[in-house]
Amino acid sequence: MKRVLVGLIMAVVLSATEARDLPDFTTLVEKNAPAVVNISTEQNVKTKARAQRNLPPGMPENGPFNDWFKHFFGEEDDGERGEDGRRFPQSLGSGFLISSDGYILTNNHVIEDADKIIVRLSDRRELEAELIGKDKRSDLALIKIKGDDLPKVSLGNSEKLKPGEWVLAIGSPFGFDYSVTAGVVSAKGRSLPRENYVPFIQTDVAINPGNSGGPLFNLKGEVIGINSQIYSRTGGYMGLSFAIPINMAMNVVEQLKKNGYVKRGWLGVLIQDVTRELAESFDMKKPHGALVARVLPDSPAEKAGFEVGDIVVEFNSEEIDHSSDLPPKVGITPIDKSVPVQIIRKGKRKMLKVMIGELPSEDDTKVSKNESDSQKFEGRLGISVVELTPPQRERMQLKDQGGVFVNDVKQGSPAREAGVRRGDVILMVNNIDIKDLDHFNSVVKGLPDDKLVPLLINRAGSPIFLAMRVSE
Repeated sequence: MKRVLVGLIMAVVLSATEARDLPDFTTLVEKNAPAVVNISTEQNVKTKARAQRNLPPGMPENGPFNDWFKHFFGEEDDGERGEDGRRFPQSLGSGFLISSDGYILTNNHVIEDADKIIVRLSDRRELEAELIGKDKRSDLALIKIKGDDLPKVSLGNSEKLKPGEWVLAIGSPFGFDYSVTAGVVSAKGRSLPRENYVPFIQTDVAINPGNSGGPLFNLKGEVIGINSQIYSRTGGYMGLSFAIPINMAMNVVEQLKKNGYVKRGWLGVLIQDVTRELAESFDMKKPHGALVARVLPDSPAEKAGFEVGDIVVEFNSEEIDHSSDLPPKVGITPIDKSVPVQIIRKGKRKMLKVMIGELPSEDDTKVSKNESDSQKFEGRLGISVVELTPPQRERMQLKDQGGVFVNDVKQGSPAREAGVRRGDVILMVNNIDIKDLDHFNSVVKGLPDDKLVPLLINRAGSPIFLAMRVSE
């Protein structure tokens, strides 16, 4: 009996100790909630449906990938309309005051296509906001309301954030103003589809439609992120949420204040991750770095001497472990600044100097599909390839490149196993640029047996490296 009592006492003591170790967010919330705002907008009837706006071109509404990283208001109703056809103000998201004179930071998708932006403060005042500037690539927007001595948040340093650290979000999920949710940092530097310039903070904080654009706090009560996206198969929270680091956001804010738009550094390469198979094919001990699949014409990279097949392992003295590490680092680099870039080229390390340019508003790298006549299967690879005609080269933006068109691929062949598909254009085999059909056949005959070799293809306008093993 005594042992049972002792055990119960110890359990109570341990529970009390664990409770004391859990953070108390009450003071943090009381201090910072007044600086968080609710944002709603009025829009024209012609504005695109929100759910459709977040889908890539050509993707059906009920496609299998539509649940990936939906913006928070993606599934909301379009709202009621007035007699003039305009939508009534509807709660779309959140934001927070970063200065006492009325500057508010939020997400671009919260205010996108808005004709009128209404900000509701914690004291229930509603004020119309002026759009200072917005940046689609980072999904950030800066708006301003008139006022003095307004409550504002304190800004932290997102670089110092560590996985496992407690964080807290304040926002208006589903219109429930000033809802508080807490969790931990799951990871840093996450790269999401179609979001190349933001190294996201991943958390398990419960985030739902309406939290978008709201602040993410650390235990010191400092904003270290802006809640932006979720991973969901239902449109609601499923344990994965993503925030824009505040350090990067404030860089955008300063440019929006100054210019109304954001300038980003540009290297001019299309890159991909180095897989285990590709690492072996390039004689690397382990997969790391960003593999250059294409060097854009007249780009800083071309002028600096970059070549297809180079693997960027350091940029401006910072290590590049994954390909997703490179775009954010290039993006924040000042334009016209010369920086060192370390690459691996054909197994040897080399240092290049590149003068960073300004990222163009749009990169036109799309190509048309190709039709061509058939040829016999090439025995070693199990593919049928043909020459590209001059009009086809011009249509595919391959006028200054060689290559052969893949007309068909055999089941179970080395090419099929490597991932080659009908319609691909083979540009390089084993680090050798393919000039024409005869050259391709000659190169293939000389490939080593049972060794992974790199294969560069152009697929629908995008260059991709594959690793292929050729059998005897």
